[in-house]
Formats: sequence, structure tokens, C-alpha cells
Amino acid sequence: MNTSTRLRGVFSPVITPFAADLAPDPKRMVRHCRWLLSQGVGLAAFGTNSEANSLSTPEKIGLLDALAEAGIPGERMMPGTGCCALSDTVELTRAAVRRGAGGVLMLPPFYYKGVSDDGLFASYSEVIQRVGDARLRIYLYHIPQVSNVPIGFDLIDRLLKAYPGAIAGIKDSSGDWNNTRGMLERFQPQGFDVFAGSESFLLANLRAGGAGCITATGNVNPGPIVRLFETWQGADADRQQEALDAVRASFASFPMIPALKAAVAHWADDEACALVRPPLVRLDAQQRSALLAGLEALDFSMPGL
Repeated sequence: MNTSTRLRGVFSPVITPFAADLAPDPKRMVRHCRWLLSQGVGLAAFGTNSEANSLSTPEKIGLLDALAEAGIPGERMMPGTGCCALSDTVELTRAAVRRGAGGVLMLPPFYYKGVSDDGLFASYSEVIQRVGDARLRIYLYHIPQVSNVPIGFDLIDRLLKAYPGAIAGIKDSSGDWNNTRGMLERFQPQGFDVFAGSESFLLANLRAGGAGCITATGNVNPGPIVRLFETWQGADADRQQEALDAVRASFASFPMIPALKAAVAHWADDEACALVRPPLVRLDAQQRSALLAGLEALDFSMPGL
């Protein structure tokens, strides 16, 4: 693969703002994406913390259109396009590629459990062939604790051999550093880029040759995460990692998506940003107060939001 097409750095599954009627709110989405880009963070819209699986394919394509019309650069985007239905995955992936996305983050089809590597290979193969575009760069999405459909090393090896131009890398959200390290050791020499699934593993991933991280808290703590990516070889890298871990722990003490949205609503002074789609619910007043108090103790802020 041409190295100029490879994505690196810090990406975030962009939170999806909703209007009062729970329709996606493209204006707020554009505003948040512009802020993330200003902080050096790439856009992995329609990831887990984007409430992606609460959005329809037409809604996602509509948001892609809104971002493109607002001049958001496609090369800084890695939208999630993996769906349960093959046809939805193909349609959404085509839309992303045609709008210039630098890559797509693709879950395996995740409803049926215990599926074989043959079935998963066939699914990815069908998507690649049906999209039929040499610009397609797929970043596999390994999050077995949620999808219950793991992406194993043998499957990665098979996909790389069959589609070396299309299979670009992976987001490992397993939370198992040994698994991430094994991916790096086995596949990184082949030009397969490995992103850690949170900033908790960012420093370790970079030291082992990884490409960066794709992290929920990039939505709220982008500057310091990007700073570690840019200065990880410096003397204070471990201290920076510890500070990132402390902020991450504050958010992880609450349901993650409502907590992220509560923080954005607070610092943007825009209560509509706290809206989530059912079955998720917003943080209650006590939870929100506790979240903000914990962040204040860490001197946390969201400058420029």
C-alpha cells in the first residue's frame, strides 16, 4: 500500500448530536468535528461511542453529506461502516469512499455468534468486491466484548494475503495489550497499521511501532492525547500517560456515552449536546455533578469548544 494513504495519529468516534426530536443534528456535528480537527484529532464518526448502531444507514449518509458540504476534509475521516446487513455495509462504505474518506472502520457482522473465519472472510470479501474501488482502505474493528465476534490473527493473515491494497489496519479494542502487541509483531512489518482502542495503551502502542489510537475520550480530551502522540519519545511521556489515564478513569466511572455528552454540553454551554437516543439515558443531576467535580479536581478543561 502507498504509505501516503496511511492514517496515523489520534482519532475519535465522534459523538452524534441529536435535536429535540432525536433526529441527528448536522450543525452541531459539524461544529464538534471542526473543534476536534483544530485539536489535531481525526474523525472516526459512527464508532461505538457515536451511537452508531442507533443510527440508520440513511442517517449516517446524511451526516457524511453534511460534513462534506461543510468542507470537513475526507482524508481526516475514518467513519465506521460495519453493519449487521451486508447491503448496509456496502452502501455506507461506498458513500464514505466516494466522499474521500481516508479509510473506513469496519466491524464484522455482529448479530450471529460463533461464526467461522470462512464466514467472516466471505463477508469482508463481498464488501471489497461490491464496493469495487481502489481507494478503499479498511481498518478492521476488533471489539469482541461488545460484538462477540472476534477478529483473529488467522483471519487477518488471510485477508491481507487476498486484499493487500484494501486491508489497511485494525483498531484493537479488546483491552488486552498482549493481543495488540501480538498484532504489531506479526502484521506491522507488512504495512498493517495497528491502532489501540483507547489512549490508555497509546504510549505502549507507539513504543511498539503502532499507528496511534482511536479513543472515545478524544471527544473531550483531544489536546493532551495528541500531545502524547507527538512527543511520546520525550522524557515526560510516562507522566503524560498517567495524566491521560486519570481523565479516562473519571469518564469511565459513568456510562461513557452520556458522560462524554454531558461534558461537551457543559463546556460548550449547550444543553442539547447532552441528548442521547434510547435505550441510552442522560446522566442524572447527581451523576453529572460528580463527573464535573472529579474533572475539576484534575484541572480538566475543554479549551476553545
